[in-house]
Amino acid sequence: MAELIFEISVWVVPVVLAITLHEAAHGYAALRLGDDTALRMGRVSLNPLKHIDRFGTIVLPAILIMARAPFVFGWAKPVPINIRLLRSPKADMVWVAAAGPLMNVLLAFMSALLMHVAVLLPSPADVWILETLRNSVFINTILAVFNMIPIPPLDGGRVAVGLLPDFYSQRLAGLEKYGMVILLGILILLPWLGTLVGIEVSLFSWVILPIVDAMIGAIVFMAGL
Repeated sequence: MAELIFEISVWVVPVVLAITLHEAAHGYAALRLGDDTALRMGRVSLNPLKHIDRFGTIVLPAILIMARAPFVFGWAKPVPINIRLLRSPKADMVWVAAAGPLMNVLLAFMSALLMHVAVLLPSPADVWILETLRNSVFINTILAVFNMIPIPPLDGGRVAVGLLPDFYSQRLAGLEKYGMVILLGILILLPWLGTLVGIEVSLFSWVILPIVDAMIGAIVFMAGL
């Protein structure tokens, strides 16, 4: 039981912090750029309960874990943004969307730096904190990379909508209502169909994980570990 509690805690703490600060960063960026919608709705908050989506944060990850999926992912409740209140709607939306992944990169780097302090702590606190910080580096990096996939409603999709010329951005924005279905199809259905014909088809293994590994290597190097 003690080992189970240890394993759960070293993952739950960094996951909750990563999701909470990711979503709060979106709301804070919007507030700084003129939109106080998230603030009025209590979403510029460090309270994790404000950001939990029942299906995306709890049900889907639990299903993937029980199904022994090769990876587990989910999402939090989207932060409400009123683009019309932003001072420069199209340009500012790029910064609002990018704020979440940038926060995750910052958290990953800070977690790596804190490892220098963690090794100086007495046992057994040092073991728990080091493991939590390692998981924090991984979780925050993978959240940053995953969310920058250029498919709306992921942050990368909204960044792309803000950066592309109007002709292309409008068509990409039109995919938002189908975005999660497309994403689930690419990440889950496509690999499953590949196994039926004996072909490995995995965007996660081929694209996301190599980028995550490269980013973690850069973070570890810059943190002097």
